[in-house]
Amino acid sequence: MKQDLIRIGYNTIATTYLKERASLKTGKYLNQFSALLPAQSHVLDLGCGAGIPVDSILIKHGHLVTGIDISEKQIQLARQVCLGGNFMVGNMANLRPGQYAVDAVISLYAIFHLPRTTHANFLKTIASFLTKGGLLFITMGDKDFEGNHQLLGTNMWSSHFAPAKNTQLVTQAGFTILTNELDTSGGERHQIILARRN
Repeated sequence: MKQDLIRIGYNTIATTYLKERASLKTGKYLNQFSALLPAQSHVLDLGCGAGIPVDSILIKHGHLVTGIDISEKQIQLARQVCLGGNFMVGNMANLRPGQYAVDAVISLYAIFHLPRTTHANFLKTIASFLTKGGLLFITMGDKDFEGNHQLLGTNMWSSHFAPAKNTQLVTQAGFTILTNELDTSGGERHQIILARRN
């Protein structure tokens, strides 16, 4: 199963990925996101990895963070290096509508590890966690692609649409897009979307 490949892959590269994560320059987008959050917001991070740098910064700013990741090793690292968050092993593909009630959802470099045919419903599930005005901060794919590839020397699988389709899916899920850009930092290309729940 693809999810087993992804879990094993991120378990294998967990320590290396934590070191390399800083090459992806999402700081300016995180600052935009954080500036819009009310004080002591409850933020759900889907595919949180080791929680660095995203969750550690949000916690430092006084927000309450719940992180979910499919990789047991990533969650182990998050509990060690990102104190103050609530981190748990879980497969975000199994989330149910209304399962959480939070002020914001963040999911960086993770949604494209779900089959792209599920992205529309997944975004609607995320929307169900938010009340009107709740924030969404995600990365999506930069082109149409589905298949195996290498990530830091391990086998990985991704599935995503091009930006125009991603944008349409986010809008149809009930969001107004505030920021929609293509980030090319760290030698990678990802669509960055910051949006607010209608």
